Amino acid sequence: MPSKHLNAGAFLCLIMLMSFGIPAKKIKVYLVGDSTMSIKQTDKYPETGWGMPFVYFFDESVTVENRAQNGRSTKSFIAEGRWKSVTDNLKSGDYVFIQFGHNDEVKTKKTYTTEAEFKSYLGKYVKETLNAGAFPILITPVARRSFDAAGKVLETHQVYSEIVRTTAHEMNVPLIDLDRESMLLLQKMGVENSNLLFNKLEPGQNPNYPSGKDDNTHFNEYGARRMAELVLLEIKKLNLELAGRIVKR
Repeated sequence: MPSKHLNAGAFLCLIMLMSFGIPAKKIKVYLVGDSTMSIKQTDKYPETGWGMPFVYFFDESVTVENRAQNGRSTKSFIAEGRWKSVTDNLKSGDYVFIQFGHNDEVKTKKTYTTEAEFKSYLGKYVKETLNAGAFPILITPVARRSFDAAGKVLETHQVYSEIVRTTAHEMNVPLIDLDRESMLLLQKMGVENSNLLFNKLEPGQNPNYPSGKDDNTHFNEYGARRMAELVLLEIKKLNLELAGRIVKR
């Protein structure tokens, strides 16, 4: 018969093995959306999409695939085959963060989608993500910098953000209300200080923008990081499994 000492030793080894933990399954987080999220070319610096700093928040079990593209809407992202390139590679346990609206809502753009179309396309993204065994996360479009004369931040995506909220509720999928959270940040910073978040440049300040830039939609590096931090905080609030993969700092 095995000795008591051998049993105790085996038990100790088991405890030691358990203390190391089982490595987390490797997953991918896909970002699909528009220019406020996308990777920028060097000739656009310091313009920065919030998806760029977002990649550094997670441990080695997570790969972030930023597929967002400038100027895209729910409709054009699908029409160009960009969504298919995501669904063709989706695996069970992956995440898809879906943030559109900026280009969907502008009637003068070729990428315009009606309210009904926008809702329908959002549903398509959600259903096809779920069909792959992955987790869809709907995100309202991030706020543009706009204030009234009294210094109150203005809602710039009211209709299309509400469609995202409604779709998330009806389809019972997580929602990150980045429109609301970014508006709160803008209001807290105020009219002047909120300029620090955006791609604002004086003439001659940056060789990429010799005539200067006055952009209230796209972020600089600091603004992108602040928006990415808002998304990170919401991931934690939603208690997603992904939250457990955030790097501990």
